[in-house]
Amino acid sequence: MLQNKETLVQIDKIDRRILAQIQKDASLTNQQLAEKVGLSPSPCLRRVRALEDAGILVRTVTVLNHKKLGLSLTVIILIGMDRHTPERFAAFEEQVSEYPEILECYLVTGHDADYMLKVVVPDMDHYHHFLLNRITRIQGVSGVHSSFVLKRVIDSTALPLGYLS
Repeated sequence: MLQNKETLVQIDKIDRRILAQIQKDASLTNQQLAEKVGLSPSPCLRRVRALEDAGILVRTVTVLNHKKLGLSLTVIILIGMDRHTPERFAAFEEQVSEYPEILECYLVTGHDADYMLKVVVPDMDHYHHFLLNRITRIQGVSGVHSSFVLKRVIDSTALPLGYLS
């Protein structure tokens, strides 16, 4: 069923059903999950533990409603760096990892940018402060391009599982 953690893990139909259900609702009890995937509780729990041990199930989180918490501005920021050295990139990544406003950070190609950040803040004033007092003060940041999200068309954390064999 499962291979070494360093290689692609082989999963079967039941594992895919387990993963699909957990992605929809991680708060399911083992009993509820077992019923949904057509297993008895003990084999279901063994499979979930095997998926955890294989590194497929990484962590369980609760998704919060950002608007109800007053975090209504989402910004995609493209960052250009002045030098492309491992030390410069490592320092940038260490710094941005300290900012809770940054939900995602990617090292990217294209777009005349080196990094793409997804940032959530209450409003434009907070974003302005965040940009001027945090992002632009990181050593090596040479360019910033901000795009403001007007609407979340797709907002999912679920991975596509249909292609897995």
